[in-house]
Amino acid sequence: MDDVTIKILLLGDEGVGKTTFLSRISGGSDGLEGHAPITLLRDIDQPFIFEIRNRKRTYRFEFYDTSCPEDWHLLEPDLVLICYDISQRLSLINMQRVWIKQVHGTFQAGDRIPIIVVGLKRDLRSETDPNCVIDPQEGYTVSQEMRVDKYVECSAVTGELLKLAFEEICKTAAKTVTADGGQSEGGCVIL
Repeated sequence: MDDVTIKILLLGDEGVGKTTFLSRISGGSDGLEGHAPITLLRDIDQPFIFEIRNRKRTYRFEFYDTSCPEDWHLLEPDLVLICYDISQRLSLINMQRVWIKQVHGTFQAGDRIPIIVVGLKRDLRSETDPNCVIDPQEGYTVSQEMRVDKYVECSAVTGELLKLAFEEICKTAAKTVTADGGQSEGGCVIL
């Protein structure tokens, strides 16, 4: 059995929910379903490691959250997750103006690194304040404009779509070690 290590970097504004997302998935299958209590991971414990085995390989996913590693620019990630808070329009704007440019400007392989946009805090979506909350279609449209590979959204607090989002992140991460790489062919995929 082959062991493969894959580095996954989470980027996004402070407070968008990256640490809560990682904390929830660290709860294993109970965490993915939203049943386990959330115990927030500590920044000093980075990278956050998740191992997944199949018949051929053991994948070691090393997640790096930008809130801790001051030198995240020195990482050489295999996959980048750009995260935003569905209830905060500024985090969507910064995703377009700041974070995608950081990826392309920082990493030598910036154009070849698969990028997934992750809309977090889905549980805060409300129809009562449409000026504040980003609907799935707008998030997807912005992701297409940024030319990322996939768009997913979930709620770490309730577990809504968390398992699906995590599975898609893992599938894309696993593809980064194949000859084809993890980038999608021609456009953003919504999940």
